[in-house]
Amino acid sequence: MRKTLISLLLILPWLASAQDTIPSFSLNEAITYALEHNYSALNADRDILDAEKQKWETIATGLPQINGGVSYQNQLKQPVSQIPADFFGGENGDFVEVVFGQPQSMTATATLTQQIFDGSYIVGVQATKTFLEYSQNNKEKTELDVRKSVVEAYGNVLLAQQSVLISERNKATLEENLYETKLTYENGLGDEESVDQLQITLSSVDNYLKNARRMEEITLQMLNLVLGLPIETPTVLTENLDDLTQEKIDLGLLDEEFNIEKNVDYKMAVNLNEQRFLELKLAKSRALPTLNAFVNYGGNSFSDRFNFLSSGQQWFGSSILGVDLNIPIFSSLGRSASTQRAKIALEKAKTQFTETQAQLRLQWKRAKSDYTLAIEEYSTSKDNLELAERIEKKNQIKYSEGLATSFELRQAQTQLYTTQQEYLQSMVDVINRKTELENILNQ
Repeated sequence: MRKTLISLLLILPWLASAQDTIPSFSLNEAITYALEHNYSALNADRDILDAEKQKWETIATGLPQINGGVSYQNQLKQPVSQIPADFFGGENGDFVEVVFGQPQSMTATATLTQQIFDGSYIVGVQATKTFLEYSQNNKEKTELDVRKSVVEAYGNVLLAQQSVLISERNKATLEENLYETKLTYENGLGDEESVDQLQITLSSVDNYLKNARRMEEITLQMLNLVLGLPIETPTVLTENLDDLTQEKIDLGLLDEEFNIEKNVDYKMAVNLNEQRFLELKLAKSRALPTLNAFVNYGGNSFSDRFNFLSSGQQWFGSSILGVDLNIPIFSSLGRSASTQRAKIALEKAKTQFTETQAQLRLQWKRAKSDYTLAIEEYSTSKDNLELAERIEKKNQIKYSEGLATSFELRQAQTQLYTTQQEYLQSMVDVINRKTELENILNQ
């Protein structure tokens, strides 16, 4: 007994700590958490950092560049040259074998280059701004997608949890009915068909309950994945499906004006047009000359052995200042073809931009219609559920009094179960359809 008490005292703090680490979220808290920890959201942040680094990388190519180089040579066997002997006072027609220079040499140079004019560089710098804007818009779109995914996953978990609770209640009611019907049949006051009908219904409900429990686990894991948590985390949801649905019913949202310029897909279509325009400028810039300047300084040293690093070694300096001018003259119409292709791409982007605007306006109208329908379906399914519950209850009473058959009771029960699921799905639809409309309005 004493050992058991000691073990409990040791494990209780660990259990309390484990309870503290279990995450719990309302829907808004889940969205906020996902925007910081979702895998796609994290990579969208990295894309912006990458775009900023790429911007500086492009700018740096037009700034002064310094490169250094060191070359070392050791002639293991020096070449021999023959020189007429009369240069050294010898006989005419004879040759003297001579080795020029020392076998080892080292050269060190440093070169400074500066771009003076390059049309492609100017266009490249302009393109970095467009690319950075695209990365920022892509992050915004990713955040909207993450928000939508969290809402859908959160609603699916609540739907699965409610399905389990309702199925458990239905199963308990059916088991009670079956028990009473069996007693009645065994006492000779009922028929076997009534028992069989209830058994069929109970088996169906039991299978649905098992599936609902599996879906509860799967949907929670899917939510954890969207949140950026390990999928086995026992996350707790603090929202109630009924309350959340009531909160998401906002008829004023249907009266909101559609400012298409706030829509992220519109912004990205604008980015595409800017990109294609800059690509056309880049193609045209290839026909312009480029001008670069350079200056270098270097030194050469020679020796019979490797002593180039010693302080007394003699070095011979040299320096060059120059410019490079490159003038495109003829490319066999290659540059012209490239420019024409860029023009075609720009025209395609303009057409796509017009199509995108029309599609977005249609999506807005469709989202409004879907949201309105979801609210109407929710109201209808709520009323239908009350009616189905009333019908099922009446048939329960009639059946117990012998005024209704088991088949009629099964029909009423099946209708009730279908209506229950339609009611749950209608609540999830209200939540999801509102999110879709908010995403299009960029709210």
